[in-house]
Amino acid sequence: MIELEGVPELIDPVMVAAFEGWNDAGDAASTAVAHLEREWKGEVFAALDAEDYYDFQVNRPTVWLDGGVRKITWPTTRLSVVRVGGDKPRDLVLVRGIEPSMRWRSFCNEILGFAHELGVEMVVILGALLGDTPHTRPVPVSGVTSDPDLARTMDLEETRYEGPTGIVGILQEACTHAGVPAVSLWAAVPHYVSQPPNPKATLALLNRLEDLIDLRIPLGELPEDARAWQLGVDQLAAEDSEVAEYVQTLEEARDTADLPEASGEAIAREFERYLRRRDGGPAQGPGHATESGDSSYLRDTSSGRTKPPKPPKAEPGKAGQADDGEGDRDGSGDGDAPEASEE
Repeated sequence: MIELEGVPELIDPVMVAAFEGWNDAGDAASTAVAHLEREWKGEVFAALDAEDYYDFQVNRPTVWLDGGVRKITWPTTRLSVVRVGGDKPRDLVLVRGIEPSMRWRSFCNEILGFAHELGVEMVVILGALLGDTPHTRPVPVSGVTSDPDLARTMDLEETRYEGPTGIVGILQEACTHAGVPAVSLWAAVPHYVSQPPNPKATLALLNRLEDLIDLRIPLGELPEDARAWQLGVDQLAAEDSEVAEYVQTLEEARDTADLPEASGEAIAREFERYLRRRDGGPAQGPGHATESGDSSYLRDTSSGRTKPPKPPKAEPGKAGQADDGEGDRDGSGDGDAPEASEE
């Protein structure tokens, strides 16, 4: 039995979770939850026991000085709560940590215990994967669920993925078996520029999240960071003809694949989204902007970023698997373009 002291009764709470590691290409997902925590001044109310779930030779503790006193921060998963104001206030329970090294079933049961005690109505898990997607286009974000009813009512894909999975896939299935509605949002990160941070992917996840839970999310400097990131990659790609040619190939493939989306229904849906945001939406928040995928940004030569690795010359399509986001997401490999059936 989990007993929570000092946590008030929550209003229509939704749990939003992200985990560093295999499920978090470019640190896009964990950065998104950290952004929510920072912008809404989340208060940590619980932390899982690090010794139960982490191998400290894999995720090492850190030592730091606090007024001359040495302290240790242990790798773990922490839960915080934020209250979003407006005409219809509601609460978010934020879960941010590292993919556990062991005892995944116990890990998920503990998180679900908190969700039950707090009356959480839905769990949204954020993830990011590497894919064959150009950095110059909007970041693809797939929303999937194991619940067919939820897929139908919230316009999501019902997952059909089979294969290796990470903690995001395990937690989603644990929620399903426990009768808790759960959704996973996956952002695709270009594999040729996989090193963190990736503010453009973080921005795309937050935009999709705000549509999903019907909240206005304050974005602060994130839109400008996303523009600067794209400018930096533009400049690096322009300096390498091989990378530039590869990016152009990805752009052509992406544009061709997106042609069917230019339907009347899709255009109407995007126009409604634009009007909702222009008029302020259901809850007010400063600094909101949409994630943009075009390259019509003002040039800034001050960007000094690590040069993206050159694309593979031989059989690039076999570098990774487009699954539920369970392919290469640790920034160390290539992946194929994400599909609608990602988990």
